Amino acid sequence: MPLAVLLVGLTGSGKTTVARLLTGHGFVRLSVDEEVHRLHGRYGVDYPEHTYFERERPAIETIRERFVKELQAGNDVVLDHGLWRRTDRDAWRQAAREAGAHPLVVHLPTDREELLRRLAERNQREDANALTVTPEALDDFFGRFDPPADDEEVIIHTGDRGQLLAELSAARHRTG
Repeated sequence: MPLAVLLVGLTGSGKTTVARLLTGHGFVRLSVDEEVHRLHGRYGVDYPEHTYFERERPAIETIRERFVKELQAGNDVVLDHGLWRRTDRDAWRQAAREAGAHPLVVHLPTDREELLRRLAERNQREDANALTVTPEALDDFFGRFDPPADDEEVIIHTGDRGQLLAELSAARHRTG
């Protein structure tokens, strides 16, 4: 049974870093931000920032279709997307189960000060994974974030890559 890793964390928490790590271990990485960038260009440069969510919606649907196809083909998938809301995580978990996969949430908890430090560096870049985020926007993000609950089968990732890989391996053996 393939694994569907659903990364959960605020902007700057390290989701893309973890997703890229997992590609080196056989996972197919699917990124909503990169799909939006491919279709529309740079956030705040090639299109107005306030139009991001209307541009994101069709990209999410495209990624969801690829997600299901990859899982149905027996491939492990890592979804490089924030999944801040419980309802969104529930929908992706359901899609994974219907595709014959075992969904796992990997939460990347990161405090505000560390996120601000990372974002200050990242805000200087112009790639698909570097949407500019102000401190005020980050505060808004915290206000809209639903931390994963105990019933979501959550792996808490605090930066130890070996531990994360071991926990994913253990989950694979449990699902069989």
